[in-house]
Order: sequence, then structure tokens, then C-alpha cells
Amino acid sequence: MANIKSAIKRLRQSKIRHLRNKAGKTYLRSSIKKVRLAIESGDRSLAQTLLPKALSAIDRAAAKKIITRNTASRYKSRLSRRVDALLKST
Repeated sequence: MANIKSAIKRLRQSKIRHLRNKAGKTYLRSSIKKVRLAIESGDRSLAQTLLPKALSAIDRAAAKKIITRNTASRYKSRLSRRVDALLKST
């Protein structure tokens, strides 16, 4: 345990930030997972309605530096491609 006052404060801030980032990452992962499950089940309308929410969650996570911009871009691209492929398939 830290003895110096600034180190104690830094530890306290670190714990708060960790919890906030963890919550944001959990929300991100669950929103992506919902879209993936909709795609795998073949539910076009559900996938189409969940995609904008997932893209928004990805953008929010990138803006808050929970994930990097390139990772966000990759997630968005892959999800969009899979939803488009689902919509085009007959």
C-alpha cells in the first residue's frame, strides 16, 4: 500500500477509472455480441436495427479511449460487412 499522499490519490483514481473502463468495455462487447447473434440466427430485421446501436457503442468506446481508433474501425467494418452479406443473401 502506498504511503505518500499523491500515490494514495493516484491509486484511488486508478480504481475508479478501471471500473469505468471495464463497464464501457462490457457494454461494447455485449452490443457487438447481440449483432453477431442476430446475424448467426439469420434474423435480418433484428441485425439491421441492432447495427446502428453497436456502431454507436464502438464510436463511444473509441472516443473515450477504451479501444483504439483502428480497433474501432475494424469492428465497424467487419460488423457492417456481415450485416450487408446477410441482407443480400436470399
